[in-house]
Amino acid sequence: MIAERRSHDMAKRVVVSLGSILGHAMTIGLVARNVVHEQPKQKRKRDQQVESRRGADLKAGIVFPSLEELRALLAAEDPRWRPFVITAIFTGLRASELRGLTWGDVDLENGMLHVRQRADRWNTVGAPKSKSSRRDIPLVPMVVNALKEWRLECPKGEQGLVFPTGKGTIWSLPNLYRSLGPVQRKAGLAKPYGLHALRHAAASLFIQEGFSPKRVQRLMGHSSIQVTFDVYGHLFPAPDERDELRRLQARLVG
Repeated sequence: MIAERRSHDMAKRVVVSLGSILGHAMTIGLVARNVVHEQPKQKRKRDQQVESRRGADLKAGIVFPSLEELRALLAAEDPRWRPFVITAIFTGLRASELRGLTWGDVDLENGMLHVRQRADRWNTVGAPKSKSSRRDIPLVPMVVNALKEWRLECPKGEQGLVFPTGKGTIWSLPNLYRSLGPVQRKAGLAKPYGLHALRHAAASLFIQEGFSPKRVQRLMGHSSIQVTFDVYGHLFPAPDERDELRRLQARLVG
């Protein structure tokens, strides 16, 4: 017999209740560990390990679009998807944040985007991934102009999404990926990139522009500066240590 599918909220409530039961059981000596409360720490550790492995192999034109490919995407004449691609490239938003973005969180007059929610894999809108994921991102004129035009054509829905389906609802990740493939091929890219690749591309542009690691961390919404260094540390320019050591010598002995 196939179990009836439960909502994501119901699953969370069950897990919270189980955690409380195990916590009480620990206090009276019936169990040695509360595996529910250990899960968030283990998940963060796994996420950091995965991000670290990804960081070692991040290369333009292989894992994320090169400058030439980004220019081709920005120049593509596709009124349906161009605003989405432009926003992704210049903001570095996660796929979940793009899918859950509402017009109420986009201030086009002042050129500012506020990340206040996201849509998870079950298309449920909720809080961002972490506290640091709640952030404000300045918008370049190209994004502002594209979104102003898109707002006139954007399908309407109850949630007021910036990038909804044709029915005004949240895109599922698989359908969104499938829709972006033809857009990239039409722009002349040899292969399609995933949404996370556009996020990597945005981070690389921030770094090339000379943004400090702390500023990159804030714009990307990373939980710690260590995550930023693990993923993108190799993209930051390395100083010439010989020059630095010469200056050190000059300060000490003249």
